[in-house]
Amino acid sequence: MSQVSREDFTHILDSVREFIATRVIPREREIADADAIPDDLRQACKDMGLFGYAIPQEWGGLGLDLAQDVELAMELGYTTLSLRSMFGTNNGIAGQVLVGFGTDEQKQTWLERIASGDVVASFALTEPGAGSNPSGLRTKAVQQENGDWIIDGSKCFITNAPTADLFVTFARTRPADENGAGIAVFLVPADADGVSVGERDEKMGQQGSLTADVHFDGVRVPASALVGGSEDVGYRAAMTSLARGRVHISGLAVGTAQRALDESLRHAAVATQGGTPIGDFQLVQAHLADMQTGIMAGRALARDAAAKWVSGEDRRLAPSAAKLFCTEMVGQVADKAVQVHGGSGYMRESTVERIYRDVRLLRLYEGTSEIQRLIIGGGLVKQAKKDAQKP
Repeated sequence: MSQVSREDFTHILDSVREFIATRVIPREREIADADAIPDDLRQACKDMGLFGYAIPQEWGGLGLDLAQDVELAMELGYTTLSLRSMFGTNNGIAGQVLVGFGTDEQKQTWLERIASGDVVASFALTEPGAGSNPSGLRTKAVQQENGDWIIDGSKCFITNAPTADLFVTFARTRPADENGAGIAVFLVPADADGVSVGERDEKMGQQGSLTADVHFDGVRVPASALVGGSEDVGYRAAMTSLARGRVHISGLAVGTAQRALDESLRHAAVATQGGTPIGDFQLVQAHLADMQTGIMAGRALARDAAAKWVSGEDRRLAPSAAKLFCTEMVGQVADKAVQVHGGSGYMRESTVERIYRDVRLLRLYEGTSEIQRLIIGGGLVKQAKKDAQKP
């Protein structure tokens, strides 16, 4: 059960909604042009507890469960996705590795500082040859006689790498065998000898969200840096953290789709063609109807997947189904939004033009749409085979 009451959570949502409407949306173009989140907005997010909204209260966070997380994500998705990206890894794929799998000592060392935003944690998993499927991981960690580990390898597209204080780093310690995948996860301070961060990536969208390559060249960390104190925690931690993150991304997609629809409705109500508001044209109404239907379906699916996660009923197929549908849906909604706006929707000053570029990434990170289909289809067939063997 959540530690946050319904009343308190309503207050949190209201505060975030007001913050986005009054302070972030007016500065979206500024964020995009500067490719950075202004310092005052970053500090405001820290003050509101957004760097630790999903970290348990005992470690200084707000303690939202995933059902509440999704509702918050729908609000955060209503503005530039780079704002959420600034604190997303602290709450999500990086922070949840520590919450779910860290030792007491590791939690005490890092979680309060992650929750406050004093430490930015990055999730260093993706490599050129190992993205949605980490089994191809090439970064290696070798244990020394004194118990230390030496890490060598490179990561790519690592969110918040240029500002990270801590890299939650996945590395292979042995080939996969009957005992497990042979993938461990380590807590590597960004200032450790041998850690270097490449130039900031130049991306299609989500300006203000910082990503870069990270290189580990003979990086030495103590035995205490091994998450959970076990070599075999890594793969399970990655899969669990990513599955949880997929539900969150579903909520983000719904929020962004709602923004695209709202922008389209405002445009359809005032823009005219031949003296008639374009919203009166039935073909424009058809686009708006399809957008609304997709958003309603996505919102219901995201909430259902979150509820199933919280109850423990389904933490595998439902997250993948929600992410697959919602991220594909927001792509379609964004496309229709540009169409409704016509030529003005293709101009850089248009909100829907930014949304069109921003949401393309949602179908790629934390597991591509193709990977989600494999998880869902494979899981269904596996269950069907079990059912077929029953007397």
